[in-house]
Order: sequence, then C-alpha cells, then structure tokens
Amino acid sequence: MTRRRTGWALLIAANVLCYCVLSFYQTTDAAAPRKVGPGPPFANSVEQRAAMIKTLGDIRELLKEQNALLGSGKLKVVVSEPEER
Repeated sequence: MTRRRTGWALLIAANVLCYCVLSFYQTTDAAAPRKVGPGPPFANSVEQRAAMIKTLGDIRELLKEQNALLGSGKLKVVVSEPEER
C-alpha cells in the first residue's frame, strides 16, 4: 500500500515539475529574422575577398619593412626596468 502511494506521489511530483518547467516557455520574436534593408543579409563575398586580399598585401609590405630593418643591423634595443608607481 505504501509502495503504491509513493509511486503516485512521485508521478504527481514529476507532473507538477514538468508543468512548472513548461510554464516558463514563451514564444517571442527575439529569434525572428529582421530585415535591415532591401539588400541581402550578408555582405558581398567578392568585395569581402578583395578587402581581405588588400589587407593581406598591406601586412606583407609591413613585414618586408620589418625584415629589412631587422636584417640591416641598425636596430638598437634598449631594456629598462619599469617605473614604480
């Protein structure tokens, strides 16, 4: 008899718990896609690729300058202790 009561009590507790969890569920428009304008949602991939290639070219030029400076031997490094506050 107590086993049967315990089973029913657990079943009712599980149902109440599921109801409480599901009562928090709400439908909102938070995840709905919003149109920003008449254009596509993403930038043009060809333009992105061109900008990336230009940026990589700039980085390449800067690396050439840095390697030339390091290879020239005219670089002087000064190390000092940080000032205390």
